[in-house]
Amino acid sequence: MKQQFLLLLSLLLIQCTAEKKSEISLAGTWQVQLDSLDQGESNGWHTSAFTGIAIDLPGTLDDHSVGKPNTLQPALNNYVLSNLTRKHSYIGKAWYQRHVQIPDGWEGKQIMLKLERVLWQSKVYVNGTPAGTAESLVGSHQYDLSELLPPGDHLLTIVIDNANQYPFINVSGNRYPDPVNQDMAHAYTNHTQIKWNGMLGKIRLVASEKTSPENLQIYADVTNGKLTFSYRQVIPKTEKPQLIISDAEGIDIYNDAPEAWQSKGGRYYFEMDAPGSLKLWDEFNPHLYRAQLVSGTDTLSATFGYREINHKEGVLMLNGKRIFLRGNLECAIFPLTGHPPMEKEAWAKLIATAKDYGLNHLRFHSWCPPKAAFEAADEAGFYLQAELPHWSLKVGQDPPTTAFLRNEAEKILTAYGNHPSFVLMSLGNELQGDTGLLNTMVAELKKKDRRRLYTTTSFSFQKPTGARPEPEDEFFITQWTEKGWIRGQGVFNVRFPGFNEDYSGNIDHIKVPLISHEIGQYSVYPDLNEISRHTGVLAPLNFIAIKNDLEKKGLSDLSADFTRASGKLAAMLYKEEIERALKTPGFDGFQLLQLQDFPGQGTALVGLLNAFWESKGIITGKEFRKFNSPVVPLLRFDKAVYEAGETFRATIEIANFLEDRKGQTIDWSVKDEQGNTLAGGAIDNIDLPVGNNTELGTVALEINTKKAKQLTVEVALRGTPYRNDWPVWVYPKSMVGKPTDVVITTSVTEAISALEAGKKVFLNPKPEQLKGIEGKFVPVFWSPVHFPDQPGTMGLLIDDEHKALEDFPTKPHTEWQWWDLCIHSKSVIIDSLNV
Repeated sequence: MKQQFLLLLSLLLIQCTAEKKSEISLAGTWQVQLDSLDQGESNGWHTSAFTGIAIDLPGTLDDHSVGKPNTLQPALNNYVLSNLTRKHSYIGKAWYQRHVQIPDGWEGKQIMLKLERVLWQSKVYVNGTPAGTAESLVGSHQYDLSELLPPGDHLLTIVIDNANQYPFINVSGNRYPDPVNQDMAHAYTNHTQIKWNGMLGKIRLVASEKTSPENLQIYADVTNGKLTFSYRQVIPKTEKPQLIISDAEGIDIYNDAPEAWQSKGGRYYFEMDAPGSLKLWDEFNPHLYRAQLVSGTDTLSATFGYREINHKEGVLMLNGKRIFLRGNLECAIFPLTGHPPMEKEAWAKLIATAKDYGLNHLRFHSWCPPKAAFEAADEAGFYLQAELPHWSLKVGQDPPTTAFLRNEAEKILTAYGNHPSFVLMSLGNELQGDTGLLNTMVAELKKKDRRRLYTTTSFSFQKPTGARPEPEDEFFITQWTEKGWIRGQGVFNVRFPGFNEDYSGNIDHIKVPLISHEIGQYSVYPDLNEISRHTGVLAPLNFIAIKNDLEKKGLSDLSADFTRASGKLAAMLYKEEIERALKTPGFDGFQLLQLQDFPGQGTALVGLLNAFWESKGIITGKEFRKFNSPVVPLLRFDKAVYEAGETFRATIEIANFLEDRKGQTIDWSVKDEQGNTLAGGAIDNIDLPVGNNTELGTVALEINTKKAKQLTVEVALRGTPYRNDWPVWVYPKSMVGKPTDVVITTSVTEAISALEAGKKVFLNPKPEQLKGIEGKFVPVFWSPVHFPDQPGTMGLLIDDEHKALEDFPTKPHTEWQWWDLCIHSKSVIIDSLNV
């Protein structure tokens, strides 16, 4: 009898717990059947339970090796070199099914099915009855199943279609022969994120009262010291809700039931003075607050930061203070899973690495990340730019596509609008077509939500768009203006290296904040040690093909040297790119492409880190932060190479985007390779307001040397971690004597004649006499597969201990003193020589 009583008590407790639950997780085992011929409905898969493949969700078919197995083999062709290869691939409809048990306590409630992220169409059936269709690449798919889920057992069927749903949303990469690999925008592509089929993140049923408030939005007006709260309530309650604001420690700083709520179109609004204890959110002080709306038994909450972004006289401002974006692209590159992580911890780790390299900003190129990314950025004080899933050359040509994109924009604002990290939004990447439509869409967004700045497109090759802001642009991302380049990629090969340049003359007419677009893109030779890291859903056939080719040529032992030499050159170029941006008054930031590798689009390995955000051993975060930090000492000087009798002169600057600092001391020095100080000094009592601080002092050294050597010039802000340095090379004025027993000639005929006479010959033919690859200083741009019509060199690999270089100081990789020699050279292809 006692055992029966305990069993009955246990059952009652379980039932009470179930009745009080407001959410049921649907994570776990589902049955799935593929439907590439679209016959599932005619086969009755929606009306009765089927036995398919058992998989665990959240997850993807790729995670469970479901789909067509890969048959490609490693080879140097565009199929393999396109991107990392999916081990299993499926495009089309897949049917997912499981039973759900609805508790008695949910009777009469609103029941929502929420799928956090799907690619990109879903359709739902309950016990065979259609429940609707949803589409999105940026937000959750939601279904109101209130009328279809009374208490009891039900068969839930979800059809996911990951086939392309709309034309002209995605630019086609015509370098890639497989049509499935031609879509380029990162929301829907096989080049970074893959075209997965499945369900990611939270999969759940949520129950609430039909009178429950929804969609709490919080708007900060720092200028006027105001906060506005808004929520939606379809069936209003008579009583006013309680509003509670608490800080990170859970201490209430506001708790009241305001009477002054106003209603409009099913939404309720309340404006109040911001509590005096409310602290501003920014990258240095990421203060977060929790707002709770308590209405009867309902509690609706959201996290927010008190901040305001705008611009003043074309300068980017946050909370009335100038900021500078040290940015990087995030292109949905996650090689183990083929999709972005849905957990905050994974994003926090990525952002921590980005901050270690001095970054404070991520631009999500042609996609929008999940909520977890915004949450991690909020806590870290990291600025984000989200974009529509849009990279098109035919904007406006298909009305249903335009309607879909408008809906996607609305989803982004609704789902992620409260996050203080979400400071910028673009309608897509390099858009072309109907710019009038783009301006109209931006105007609509500005009217709906003023919590961030908007732009029509992240650059455009369409003229005049791309060279000047559109009328509705609140910030401008570009590679050039009508007056010229604003990134080094278009400069470094054609101008002798000078370090006193900036982009002031090319931007002084731009009246909105200006950010340079995708700077860098300097290829680094593949790190073949990375092959073993690819243990997930993607196979590194492109890396393996390169490895096999090296082995065939007997060059495997040089692989690590190739990576390091090309990487050191790329790091040097990134330094100069960033410093030119920091030297430009009125510049508002840059977006690197990029700090980490991009394994798609022709294997574009442009990163100083690999695709896992791990070091390649090229440059540490500490070294990178010398020129990429909130405070960066800078130096302007004419050139990198000097001759005895000349004077090295430089002007000191400091880009300060941290805080106003008064009475600072700047130390400078010039040292040789042995660490001997050749010159130095201190500049005292310097005030450094936020912004560009120019002409703070000078560095001077008369060059008087009898031996060629490299010197290092360093500038440091005393008592801080902020220091930076630059190499210069000095040479004696006298020429190195020519050997008397060697014939030096540019003529092949003369060389042959001398050799036949038994003489030693140094043949140095003129570049125009040779067939080969035109000399360049910078390495391959992006990828020789994606952009094949470019010289294919990756810098120099140098035996720096060779006797021939004893009077030419150098590291094992290209540095600025090699510029003239590289530009006036040709690389001769010697594959046919038997050496």
